[in-house]
Amino acid sequence: METSQTWFVWALMSAVFAALTAIFAKVGLAGVDSDLATLVRTGIIAVVLTAFVVATGKWANPLTLPPKTLLFLLLSGLATGASWVCYFRALKIGDASKVAPVDKLSLVLVAVFAVLFLHERPAVREWAGILMVAAGVLVLAWKR
Repeated sequence: METSQTWFVWALMSAVFAALTAIFAKVGLAGVDSDLATLVRTGIIAVVLTAFVVATGKWANPLTLPPKTLLFLLLSGLATGASWVCYFRALKIGDASKVAPVDKLSLVLVAVFAVLFLHERPAVREWAGILMVAAGVLVLAWKR
C-alpha cells in the first residue's frame, strides 16, 4: 500500500538509479554515437517496462485513455526523448561529474514551471533549497 511518505523512498531510489545511469552511460558511450546509444537504451527501457507492466497485471489498452491524458503523455514522452538525446550528447563530450549536476537544473525549472502552470506554491524553505541547487549548478558550470 502506498502512503503519503513512500514518495520519498521512490524519489531516493530514482536518484540512485539516475546516478547509475550517468556512470553506466558514460562508460557505454565509448566509441558509440550518442544518438544510437540513446536509441538502444530506449529500446531496452521499452522492453523492460512492457514486461513489468504485463507481469504485474497493469496492462490496459492505452488507446482507451482520455484524449487529454494521451496528449500530455505524448508531450511528456517527446520532452523525455529530447532530454535523453541532449543528456547523452553532453555525457559523450563532457565529464559525468559535471554533466549530471547541470542536468539537475531541471529541479529549478520544475519548481518555476509548477508555479506557473500547476499553481503550486513552494514554501520559503523549499525556495531556499531550490536556489541552493541553482547556485551549485552555477558553481559547477563556471569556468575559471
